[in-house]
Amino acid sequence: MSHMKSIVAGLSLATFLSTSAALAGDPDSCKAVRLSDVGWTDIQATTGVASVLLTALGYEPDVKQLSVPVTYASLKNKDIDVFLGNWMPSMTNDIKPYTQDGSVETISENLSGAGYGIVVPDYVAEAGVKTLTDLGKFKDKFDAKIYGIEAGNDGNRIILDMIKNPADNLQGFELVESSEAGMLTQAEQSMKNKEWIAFLGWTPHPVMGRMKITYLEGMGDSGFGAATVHTNVRKGYTSECPNVGKFIANLKFNLDMEGEMMDAILKGSDANTVATDWLKKHPDAATPWLNGVTTFDGGDAAAAVKTALGS
Repeated sequence: MSHMKSIVAGLSLATFLSTSAALAGDPDSCKAVRLSDVGWTDIQATTGVASVLLTALGYEPDVKQLSVPVTYASLKNKDIDVFLGNWMPSMTNDIKPYTQDGSVETISENLSGAGYGIVVPDYVAEAGVKTLTDLGKFKDKFDAKIYGIEAGNDGNRIILDMIKNPADNLQGFELVESSEAGMLTQAEQSMKNKEWIAFLGWTPHPVMGRMKITYLEGMGDSGFGAATVHTNVRKGYTSECPNVGKFIANLKFNLDMEGEMMDAILKGSDANTVATDWLKKHPDAATPWLNGVTTFDGGDAAAAVKTALGS
């Protein structure tokens, strides 16, 4: 009889351990999730959403402000886990060495319908500047300048390559490197005064979305034009941390949601606060992102998010 009790007890323990294993989330080494934010408003918004939800799931997001080149070097060195801002095809040359050596993996496309390139005000386009090579025909009107954002950005690099390429007719032009906010301030002031300006533009963007601007044509295979945004992780991350890896791969955004959050961030709100407010207003948005995902310790992900958001 005691032998039978031992068997039953053993079976009960095995069942408990099996159930516990099935409910397990990720190992302790996965609790901290290190994300890169390269300072663009759209990536601040999406990284904010990820951070708020990761916190609700019991993880500890650690967002680091890095440039694009440092982001990829950090992914390779395993100093960063996740990057939600791989704009393609403009960042092809940035990521290529890391995909070739396998140190950086692309696990999903998180945004479609985006755009990227050099823009001019509509009144400039109507005056005859419709293609890239048209800029050189009116060099003096543009004061031989094209305005970009922070140094090391992929868009800036593409523009610098265009200036060096005789076929693009930009000899003598200068790229003015600044920041997203600095470039937009310059653009808004120039447009207010009906001055000619060419600058780096992209969609989604609430400020640029309200501007009367035209994307220049004739960009060839430079990387400018229609764009998609992808999610990168360091090598082996999704196998080491399958639960959070599944969550990160599930993240899919759209132009409207990013535009709404970007607008609030550009008006001075903190990205995490904006993300929290947006998630409260759209309580069903997280449902597909939580498919197949648990909390860090194996609990109900949807319930944890609902509790964290107070909904």
